[in-house]
Amino acid sequence: MRGAAALRTSRSRALRGEQTDAERKLWSALRGRQLGGFKFVRQEPIGPFFADFVCRDQKLVIEVDGATHSTDEERDYDRRREAFLREAGYRVVRVTNDDVFRNLDGVCETILAALQ
Repeated sequence: MRGAAALRTSRSRALRGEQTDAERKLWSALRGRQLGGFKFVRQEPIGPFFADFVCRDQKLVIEVDGATHSTDEERDYDRRREAFLREAGYRVVRVTNDDVFRNLDGVCETILAALQ
């Protein structure tokens, strides 16, 4: 088990180092309990998947979707992942890169509404 956990931790760290610009911008608004006092973590392993951002206490996952999420293959993957997360008891909020860049305040309001 320790080996599997170490691999997941290693992968999480790698993903955190490869954040997109939109993920980095949203993280700056979520980190340090800045949003309503809620604690978020990034690149959290949940089952076989890694969630972009998670508020563990509220079981809320935030997914930031870029242009690659417009292909059929990516949409199928996203549907499978979202179904798994929902079955595991998580709620999922999806936002686009565009939303983060153009309306970060609106994205944060949407996340807060989902948290409350």
